[in-house]
Amino acid sequence: MKKSIFYLILTFAVFSTFTVNAQNFTLGVRGGISIPNLTAGSNNQNPLNTGYSSRLGPDFGLFCELKFSTHFSLQPMIEYSSQGGKKNGFQAFTTPDQLAQMFPAGQAPTYLYANYNSEAKMNYLMIPILAKYGWDFKHSPIRFYVDAGPFFGLLLNARQVTSGTSIIYLDAQGTQPLQIPQQQAANVPAQTRATAFASAATDVQQSFDATTDVKSSLHTFNMGIEANIGFSYKIGSGNIFIEGGGNYGLLNIQKYAKDGKNETGAAVATIGYSYRFGK
Repeated sequence: MKKSIFYLILTFAVFSTFTVNAQNFTLGVRGGISIPNLTAGSNNQNPLNTGYSSRLGPDFGLFCELKFSTHFSLQPMIEYSSQGGKKNGFQAFTTPDQLAQMFPAGQAPTYLYANYNSEAKMNYLMIPILAKYGWDFKHSPIRFYVDAGPFFGLLLNARQVTSGTSIIYLDAQGTQPLQIPQQQAANVPAQTRATAFASAATDVQQSFDATTDVKSSLHTFNMGIEANIGFSYKIGSGNIFIEGGGNYGLLNIQKYAKDGKNETGAAVATIGYSYRFGK
């Protein structure tokens, strides 16, 4: 992990050194919000990796820009990018060992269902290398630009944050609660408790309040594409700018087939400032 981060930073440093030697370069910072989500291909879906919606997180970066002509430049960047997604409401989860023991040997279902909140929070260090094309409005300090290119990313951390308490169900429609005889309810672990709803049986109810480190189940490396459009306003040798765009990972992030396969992606809106050195 440390070696991979070193190589990414070294790549950025090489571009920066080349830029400095060119005597015509810009340094800048940007920051804003990331609106990520997790997508699953049609051939890789299961109850765990589908149903995600967008979450919010920070996105910020440091970049340099090498100008080749009036319109064209190259912009490498070090970017902290929030990724992930959330699922709130009725959803599947992998049958845990304490609930699997309630079924006859070999008959525990792969998934159970419950009504709770779940958020996948992943943060990446990304190195986008963007080709940038822009043009100035006539007799105006305003410039419009577009950029696009590949990115290489390293997973910094990943957590699954869940909350809520729910009755456990056997089916995705929520019509078959998991029940056990009342005389066995006292043997249910503390996190999973049984609440009596009938004289003969109890419905199993479980708390989902937990934060789980899931980094070890995900691939460390990712790569994909990033693109942005924006406007900048020139003030002396500097520029303030606002831009919107996004990124999309091309690699599946999960290590294990049982977790399904997802790709990362995010819409991003940022503001920033850059300063031009040289001519």
